[in-house]
Amino acid sequence: MNQPAQRTRAIEPFYVMEVVKAAQRLADAGRSVLHLSIGEPDFSAPLPVQRAAIAAIEAGRTQYTPALGLPELREAIGRHYAERFGVAVAPERIVVTAGASGALLLALAALLERDAELLLPDPSYPCNRHFATLCEGRARLLPCAAGSRFQPTGAAVATAWSDRTGGVLLASPSNPTGTSIELAALQDVLQVVHARGGFVLVDEIYQGLTYDHEPRTVLALGAAGQQAVVINSFSKYFGMTGWRLGWLVLPPTLVEPVERLAQNLFICPSAIAQRAALACFGAAATEEYERRRAEFRRRRDDLVPALQELGLAVPVVPDGAFYVYVDVSRHAASSWDFAFALLEQTGVCVVPGRDFGVANPDRYVRVSYATGLEHLREAVSRIGAFLGRPA
Repeated sequence: MNQPAQRTRAIEPFYVMEVVKAAQRLADAGRSVLHLSIGEPDFSAPLPVQRAAIAAIEAGRTQYTPALGLPELREAIGRHYAERFGVAVAPERIVVTAGASGALLLALAALLERDAELLLPDPSYPCNRHFATLCEGRARLLPCAAGSRFQPTGAAVATAWSDRTGGVLLASPSNPTGTSIELAALQDVLQVVHARGGFVLVDEIYQGLTYDHEPRTVLALGAAGQQAVVINSFSKYFGMTGWRLGWLVLPPTLVEPVERLAQNLFICPSAIAQRAALACFGAAATEEYERRRAEFRRRRDDLVPALQELGLAVPVVPDGAFYVYVDVSRHAASSWDFAFALLEQTGVCVVPGRDFGVANPDRYVRVSYATGLEHLREAVSRIGAFLGRPA
């Protein structure tokens, strides 16, 4: 009795949590722990967003909303694309979701056939491949090297494509590497996939957090870009991680089937979070978000050279998100062992590469700069002592 379903056996643990649990044990024992592990901004929702949530609660505006989201929020997101990217996106194509995870689940449930392959870059965010498994598809990882910014190329997708392939899932900027896919490479991928009748999903949840170029969207790449399915979120740039709110931009033919799925799986996203999110697009909130983006860039520009000076290789300087993918192979044969030794000896918590793929997980750790500059500099000092190279 109560035996777990077979599908649960194909879902691997989220290994970062093993590191975090070990870090918590040290903290509980009174040790000083510095987290360069968590993929969560250290900024919460700005005051206008908080006030909008409180106003919604006080006004009793907490009932179910339409399954596709509040019409006024869908319209606000559409205006955001027009004002920020110069791209026309009809509100009818926008689906508000229970976080980006809910968006990805809906998109894959609508698109991925049983036993069909979903191509993903290696390295990439581990939960994405598990969503494919949950939808009875098969995740297939494409090894991506530093030369392509840890992003897939059109040629790699064409080589990997088979009769079993359904589509491709990209992330730009990416977790864990913080790299964006070059526009020419993205156009190549779109061409390859559409020529084969497949689908392209583009995870743009870190879209607003780019530092060497302005934020961009696949939807700006003409008719081919408009056929892509876009996943976005209020968590990262907008600082609403625990509010669990995201969105999809869909080709018109997918809206009705996704609505049916949303009605059955989620009923609707959080009404309070949706009404709060309306304030995300106001002038005061936007000014704060841009200030935070500049602060993340400042942290990156401080951290990356400091790590390099310690003899830690950064094969590709990240242009977005708040992660650095660091090659530690000069210092350890296993990034897992390196991460736990670093944690035990210094209290600095980083994430080993085991979560993110199978191509070269022992070479890399992910370092997050979603924490204050003072903490980052202290962490660098401790890492330097660990490596025998005081900062």
